[in-house]
Amino acid sequence: MSHLPANLTHIALLEAESIYILREVAAQFEKPALLYSVGKDSSVLLHLAKKAFYPAPIPFTFVHVDTGFKFEEMYRFRDETMQAAGLSLIVYKNPAGDTANPHDLGTQRCCGILKTSALLQVLKENNFDAAIGGARRDEERSRAKERIFSIRDAFGQWDPRNQRPELWNLFNGMIAPGENVRAFPLSNWTEMDIWCYIAQELIPVVPLYFAQQRKIVRRGSLLLPADSSIRIRPDEVVEERMVRYRSLGCMPCSGAIESSATNIEEIIFELRAASTSERALRVIDHDSDGSMEKKKTEGYF
Repeated sequence: MSHLPANLTHIALLEAESIYILREVAAQFEKPALLYSVGKDSSVLLHLAKKAFYPAPIPFTFVHVDTGFKFEEMYRFRDETMQAAGLSLIVYKNPAGDTANPHDLGTQRCCGILKTSALLQVLKENNFDAAIGGARRDEERSRAKERIFSIRDAFGQWDPRNQRPELWNLFNGMIAPGENVRAFPLSNWTEMDIWCYIAQELIPVVPLYFAQQRKIVRRGSLLLPADSSIRIRPDEVVEERMVRYRSLGCMPCSGAIESSATNIEEIIFELRAASTSERALRVIDHDSDGSMEKKKTEGYF
């Protein structure tokens, strides 16, 4: 992005890069989709997409791969956001996943059915040749290996050893029949960047990110929501604590943190002292058999 003015702030440079990437996806692909997962990164992606193409409509189909295990607040926020933006949304569930759950199958198999297989199905059924997501390199080691345009083969699989160079912000979107690209406009953002941008742009986010009294159970190092989707073990006690979520996924797999941060400014202040990634609070990232890199090679986003 060397053509940009030298006096732009760090956040302004990230915004410009992301908008450039979104426009490249629109220019290079015939039928791109934007995967909307309802979290803070998706909220930023939606905001950036509006900016990238205003006053024209966003040229992407919005897709939510729904596991059926999301927080009720997430579903409510999703529907309100899409309605307010005047956008239609494809909500897709794996037809074979009606009985799948992490308690009986474990996180690896459950995630494979409800997320990986569902994503590959919706991409194939709708002939999407590119899928845009909000993954960031600072989240997890395997995500740090991704290119911004990440090629998936005809089976939806990723080979971390076979990626294209991306020199001087030149992105090669040429693909063979059956292949597709996963595009990551937020690759170079950090969790702190995301929250600073949300504060700057006044972007609405799911209230689960803000601390309040919530019922939780302690399971190892994780604080899991004491919800109907969680099977409380005989030795576990339901507690009520002041907690919030740094990373949102399925309820049985999303750990909370004890916090007093009830607004964005307090979250940013809290993050300055954080020593762990938000992904450390996701159960699926503690499952060594279902490591993120293995999931990604199989087609997981």
